[in-house]
Amino acid sequence: MKIPYIKLFSIVALVAMLASCKKWVDYNPKEDYRITDLEYLKSESDYRSLGVAAYAPLQWLNQIVPLGDIASDNSVSGGESASDTKSLQDIDDFTTYSINSTLSDLWQSSYEGINRVNYMQQYKAANPVGTAINFAGKDALYGEMYFLRAYYYFTLVKLFGDVPMFTDRRLTFTDSRKLTKTAKAEVYKQIEADLTAAISVLPALQVDKGRATKYAAQALLGKVYLYQNKYDAAAAMLDNVINSNAFTLVSDFSSIFLPSGENGVESVFEIQYSNLSATYDWAHTTRGQGNLSVQQCGIRNLNGSAAMPFANGWSFNLPTRNLQNAYTAGDKRKDATCLDIEAYMASNPNFAISYQVAPYRNTGLYNHKYQPRKGESSGQIELNYSNNFRTIRFADVLLMAAEAFNKASAPNDVKAQTYLNRVRRRAFGDLLHDITNTGSTLYEAILTERRLELAMEGERYFDLVRTGKAAAILGTLGYKTGKHELFPIPQSEVEVSGLTQNPGY
Repeated sequence: MKIPYIKLFSIVALVAMLASCKKWVDYNPKEDYRITDLEYLKSESDYRSLGVAAYAPLQWLNQIVPLGDIASDNSVSGGESASDTKSLQDIDDFTTYSINSTLSDLWQSSYEGINRVNYMQQYKAANPVGTAINFAGKDALYGEMYFLRAYYYFTLVKLFGDVPMFTDRRLTFTDSRKLTKTAKAEVYKQIEADLTAAISVLPALQVDKGRATKYAAQALLGKVYLYQNKYDAAAAMLDNVINSNAFTLVSDFSSIFLPSGENGVESVFEIQYSNLSATYDWAHTTRGQGNLSVQQCGIRNLNGSAAMPFANGWSFNLPTRNLQNAYTAGDKRKDATCLDIEAYMASNPNFAISYQVAPYRNTGLYNHKYQPRKGESSGQIELNYSNNFRTIRFADVLLMAAEAFNKASAPNDVKAQTYLNRVRRRAFGDLLHDITNTGSTLYEAILTERRLELAMEGERYFDLVRTGKAAAILGTLGYKTGKHELFPIPQSEVEVSGLTQNPGY
């Protein structure tokens, strides 16, 4: 399906029907954009199909994951040259401008998701012709919508700070020049309200993998509290997830990122991708149901025997040697995160590997977690990788809870150590690497562990900014305090709505 370029205020047809497929997010949306509101929401099926459509923009946000590492000390942009995907190169160099296409795409995708949720909210009580459509599970469906809106707004405030906020209805072009930025604190209040509402009605489990659950909403709310330094609230909320006994750490860290590891026992929330409705649309590479970022981080011109598991890529988002060297001896996450291609060739001579050395900013390392593999794509191979993003893992919940308990008004370092060491015991396979420090030393250990555990999953830059450590760690790379805590508001939105640009841009 060819999806048009979507601006913040576009009026989009949202009706979608679920298809029989491996992943529930596959659907065939109507392409006649002239259909009016009066055609929608006449049945339970309409409401549920529109609910699926509200999930789709999650897939379009896939560039925020490489961004979160490229903007940090974890990885470099890579690619073919300094002009290859210039938007990522500028993010890497801290030379980002307000015309950055990656940031514009993330802005537009987030607001498209919000607009879709708001369309549902607008007609929750009655449909466009005034008829109430009630059905079993409607409240839970709306809980999913509130979770999604919170996720989209959280994405926006992490990137841009103060942003326009609207919740009661879908916006149209006539609204565009009336918008103003809402203070980040007020946006966070809405995010908290949406997640609290979602928690009250969402089930603990969903039949369809990828749908929001009560635990996903609790984990996201705990994260939102942590970003605001509301440590007591974060600790209590995250403990709900931990004490549910619904999740556990898998024994083999590397298995999490294999196809067999999708939606597993460690998964609190994953963004689902599919290769069953394959796209060939190079004009809208983030608008299909495949995960473009997987293709981006692969090895260029890779060839090898049939037994060799990896597929070709574009050598973007290359882990740094700084990241690789941060892992200590015996940490199983090192090789599962940083693929050292020379070492891999040496240990697998039967694969007869040949490849092109990354042409730009080569580190010799590749993102092992989301490395493209044979058989995981279809159609236009580069655009249709089915790898889910492991968006909230149980290990992340444990580490967030450890941080919250350590920083709480009445610190509980014993509990913080317990949660931290659960993650470390899986990493090393023993009890010999437990952390026994307390206070600020324990806090630093927790933040270090977040880097090691979640590397190449898009968390590092945002962790450095929210903890106030970005300047010290990224200063030599070009980071400037007072500017780079936020990214620039897309220039098109500044011009259309008269929004105030973020400082320094």
